[in-house]
Amino acid sequence: MTRPFDRERRELAPINWRRGLFRLWVLISAAWIMGWLIYYAIEIIGGSWTDRDFLAVPVVLFGPPAAVIIMGIATRWAFRGFES
Repeated sequence: MTRPFDRERRELAPINWRRGLFRLWVLISAAWIMGWLIYYAIEIIGGSWTDRDFLAVPVVLFGPPAAVIIMGIATRWAFRGFES
């Protein structure tokens, strides 16, 4: 019979890296997008907004987070190539 306070026989729970890193990516991406949205909101109030800026907004907001997730997927694919 093992007791809950018996530390010698207790096994450590495995770490779910995939889920943890995905949640970290979601948090960082949300912070990135919110930061740029606040910046653009201040720009619009200042009056220095042009029609060309509407084309740049999606690239600036979603480009870096998309690039990071694609790079992560590609890195995982590359490291899986080393498995037997």
